Amino acid sequence: MGKTLKRSAAFTALARALMAGARGGPSLGARLAALPRMIRATARGEYDGGLRLALMTAATAYIVSPIDLLPELPLAVFGLADDAVMVTWLAGSVLAETERFLEWEARRSSVIPGHVVP
Repeated sequence: MGKTLKRSAAFTALARALMAGARGGPSLGARLAALPRMIRATARGEYDGGLRLALMTAATAYIVSPIDLLPELPLAVFGLADDAVMVTWLAGSVLAETERFLEWEARRSSVIPGHVVP
């Protein structure tokens, strides 16, 4: 009973931390909701995240692809290591890039569009 209670408390604390956002940043829900807007803004050329989005797309394709640099079956744990590294990198990249995008979006909303009159 004690271990189960500790595990549930740990998972509850983790969920709260993810929803509240790290270091006072945006919550996980806000970051995930920003992904489609970020992709759209990048496709329109408004946001400069093209290369980063391409790298994140390539990492996602590598993770879900049945073809691996280090196959799981013959190499066991070592075969899973490359996937674990990619998942870790992808998660960190998504968190960092969505935070950067949300900051860009906030700065952009404070700018009034128009032309400078000489």
